[in-house]
Amino acid sequence: MKTTVNLNDRLLERAKRAAAREGKTLTAFLEEALSARLAPKPSAAERFELVLPTMRGTRRPAVDVADRSALLDFLDANE
Repeated sequence: MKTTVNLNDRLLERAKRAAAREGKTLTAFLEEALSARLAPKPSAAERFELVLPTMRGTRRPAVDVADRSALLDFLDANE
């Protein structure tokens, strides 16, 4: 469908340049922009909270994880 729309000159120039950069026609660019603007907004999702289980060990760790060199040595030895 053809229609006439009055656009701000600067806005139209920006749209033309953006369409050209993306290798699209101005019509395709404007259709995509309007579709995105008119798309339904997703409802506010509940905040997700990740809860990781923690367990108490019965022995001390085999390596100090803060010591990078010792950690890498431990990982290499246990491959």
